[in-house]
Amino acid sequence: MLGTVITAAACTSVAAPVAGLLARRAIVRAGNVRRLRITSSHGIDERHFVRIGGLDQWLSTRGEDRANPVVVELHGGPGSSNSILANVSRDWERHVTLVRWDMRGTGKTLRRSGADGQGDMTFERLVQDAIEVVEHVRARLGVQRVVLLGCSFGSAIAMRVARTHPELVSAYVGTDQKIFDGGRDASDYYAALDRLEQAGKKKELAAVREMGPDQRAWSAEQFSHFSRFASATDPHTFAAMKSVVMKSLWYSPLHSLREIITFFKSFMASAAVLPGTAAFDDWTDGTRFGVPFFIVQGACDLVNTPARARAFFDDVQAPVKEFTLIEDAGHFAIYKRPELFLDFLLTRILPTLDSSPQGA
Repeated sequence: MLGTVITAAACTSVAAPVAGLLARRAIVRAGNVRRLRITSSHGIDERHFVRIGGLDQWLSTRGEDRANPVVVELHGGPGSSNSILANVSRDWERHVTLVRWDMRGTGKTLRRSGADGQGDMTFERLVQDAIEVVEHVRARLGVQRVVLLGCSFGSAIAMRVARTHPELVSAYVGTDQKIFDGGRDASDYYAALDRLEQAGKKKELAAVREMGPDQRAWSAEQFSHFSRFASATDPHTFAAMKSVVMKSLWYSPLHSLREIITFFKSFMASAAVLPGTAAFDDWTDGTRFGVPFFIVQGACDLVNTPARARAFFDDVQAPVKEFTLIEDAGHFAIYKRPELFLDFLLTRILPTLDSSPQGA
C-alpha cells in the first residue's frame, strides 16, 4: 500500500554520485554486519526458507538467548518486508528472539519463486500462512506460544490469528494498527482530500475525487494511488520513509542490490490482496480476545490514524489491554523510536506473559 510513496522517497534520497553512494554503502554495511553479529553461546541467528502454504517462504530468527520470549513479526504493505530493519531493532534481540517473515509476494520469498509462482494472493491465504509460520516457529524453537507483533497491514492479519487461535499466542501487539470498519468511516479519505487541496496538488486531488470515498469499489491500482497521495502529504510518515525505511534498505547487510529492486517489486506483486479487504469489519469479526492486547501507535499517523485504532481498542475485551501513543511520530513509529518500543516491551508487554516455562 505504501510502495509508491516509498519509491518517491527513495528518489529524493539518491542525490550523490553513484560511485560515492556505493562506497559509502559498503562501509556502513560492514559496520552493520559487526553490529548484527550474535556471539552468545545461547543465541540464535538463522535465515532459511520454509515450506509454508505450498510455497518456499523466508524466515529470519535472531536473538541473544534462546530462553527469551519469542516475538513473531508480521510486516505491513502488503509487500513491505521488515527484514531490512534488522539494524534498527538490534537491541530488541537482547531481550526477545525476533522472528521475521517475508510473506508471499514479498522480498526474498518473491525472489525465490518469482511473481508468477506466489500462488493464491488473497488475504485469507496470508492469514493461513501466518498460522503455519507460528506453528513452525513453535516446533522449531520449542515454545508453546509466541508474541505476535503486527505492523500496519500485517496487524490486520496478526489480529485475526490472535483472535481465533489464542492457544498459539501469548500476547498481541499492534503498531501502525490497521482497522477495517466495513466502509462506514470515510474520514481518512476526506482528510487526504483536504491535504491535497492545501498542498495545491490539483492532478492528484482530481484523481482521488474521481475514485470516490467507497473503497469497496476501488481497484488494486486505485488503492496504491490513494496510499501514495495520502502518505506523501503526511510529513511524519514521509520523513520516516526516508530516514528509517530507505536508509535501512540501502544499508542492509542482508540485502543485495538486486534484492533492493525486488523490495519495490513486492508492492506490485502484493497489491492484488487489497480490494478483497475493503468490506472487512473488525467489529463484526469480534472484539473479544483471549490474550493480552496492546496497541502502540504514532500520535501523528495519518495513514492508519490513532483515532480509529483507539475506537476499536475501546471496544476490545481482553485479559489485559493497553493503548499507548508515541508522540511526534507517524507511521513506522516503533522503528522511528525503537528505544521507546523496547521500554514498552520490557515494562508493559513481557510482564503479562505466562510465568510458566516457554517450553513447558
